Amino acid sequence: MIHVIRSRATPEQMRQMLEALGVYIKLAVDVERRILAGGGELHADCEQILLRDGSRQANVWGADWHPINQTVGYESIINIRPSADNRSMEIQAPTLREQIGQIVHSLLGNVQWQ
Repeated sequence: MIHVIRSRATPEQMRQMLEALGVYIKLAVDVERRILAGGGELHADCEQILLRDGSRQANVWGADWHPINQTVGYESIINIRPSADNRSMEIQAPTLREQIGQIVHSLLGNVQWQ
């Protein structure tokens, strides 16, 4: 199940977002609105949810949340954007990575789901 997370996730939301992949959650993060969509099998599905919610494409980036070790992964096919000087699946800009990490940790960090 994909959820749009605007404030700290609940344990039930975490459980539901983990249903698709079990050990991690695929995310799309809107760095301007400081929200994310998480869950499902594809980053692109989360991205579409945010776009329908009013996010602008230029502000949405793909990431993964690993709740067991509380880490963020920065690789997704939706991150390949030559026009934004990001030519690989991994987010290249350190400031953008830091911004995404802060958003993800503030919304998903230390939420007990088990």
